Amino acid sequence: MLVSNLPQHVDIVIVGGGPVGALLAQRLLKSGHDALLVDAKHSVGNDPRALAIAYASQQSLAASGLWDESLAATPIERVHVSQAGTLGRTELNAAELDLPMLGSVVKYQKLAQYAFDQMVAGDVRLALGMKVTQIQRLARFAQITLESDTGTQKISCRLVILADGGHLIAQLTDIKQTVKSYAQHAVLATLTPKQPHKGIAFERFADDGPLALLPTGNDFTLVWTQTPEQATARLTLSDDGFIAEVEQRFADRVSGFSAVTGRASWPLALKTLNSVVGQRVVLIGNAAQTLHPVAGQGLNLGLRDAATLADVLAATPARELGEAASLARYAKLRARDAGLVTAVTDSLITLFDSSSLPLKHARSLGLLAMDQCSWLRRGFAERMVYGAR
Repeated sequence: MLVSNLPQHVDIVIVGGGPVGALLAQRLLKSGHDALLVDAKHSVGNDPRALAIAYASQQSLAASGLWDESLAATPIERVHVSQAGTLGRTELNAAELDLPMLGSVVKYQKLAQYAFDQMVAGDVRLALGMKVTQIQRLARFAQITLESDTGTQKISCRLVILADGGHLIAQLTDIKQTVKSYAQHAVLATLTPKQPHKGIAFERFADDGPLALLPTGNDFTLVWTQTPEQATARLTLSDDGFIAEVEQRFADRVSGFSAVTGRASWPLALKTLNSVVGQRVVLIGNAAQTLHPVAGQGLNLGLRDAATLADVLAATPARELGEAASLARYAKLRARDAGLVTAVTDSLITLFDSSSLPLKHARSLGLLAMDQCSWLRRGFAERMVYGAR
């Protein structure tokens, strides 16, 4: 529900109203904690991305009322992984995990709008059009400064949770962010296949950058990693020229495409923190880590952040919210999953970025080995679905 008169004090302030912040807010509501979600925007903005939501993440959202059939998500039943110019390939299959699907592809804007609507219609307290400009932290409480069209207001709280608001990290003297530029852009496009995709997603490691095809409705969403110069060149190609470039890199793995729409691009970087907790503050989702899209794990990792933090806070008495011991428990619980997923995602880019012929053959053998070893294949698929448990 929307609130116009802000309280002077609340136990927990969540900054950021996207799916990660929404999941946490819904879960905290169930546990009875006094929480307020604030967002600088008045509404969900335009976002053209389509994201792969792992089956476990989908179940977590559904349990909190943030997922249903109206999202028109497209199931992913199989993921075909291959390397161009070699025989290396493997396939991850939902049936091997006894699951109905490995995940689903959903438009980010549609998911964010659904989460927003559920909170507005429900009991989560929302303060929109409120930009957090300052966080002051003392031993027993924190104070945030919010700016809006009507002026400036301060709220005290026991704990501040940043699910967005990366610009505030500079104010947190006990937390340091590291940014690694990949010197790459992600090219986004919608491709219409000549034959039905049958719920198969593709990950193709080409010599000039990895490509992913995510089944989205009757189409594919393409995410193609390129150098900035290559990305600019791809965006200026004719539709036929762009399709020909994609088809060339997939060779006979797909049947071809009849149309392309919605081309765009954005720069890629890895952003990590030396600690996701500090004095009276926790960072989750994109505020905690921003990953390369190659493995499609960014939002899934953030949703697992929110779910774990909700569990920790549900077991924490109100008077202990924001205390160092409680925050340390959360950081310990998330360290393995976040660290492993971040390292694997970053390593994939490093490993497949080299054009060295011996390394190319080694990568091919690795994919073939995974294809022949069911336990290795299942283990990798489980990590994609559930994270590191």
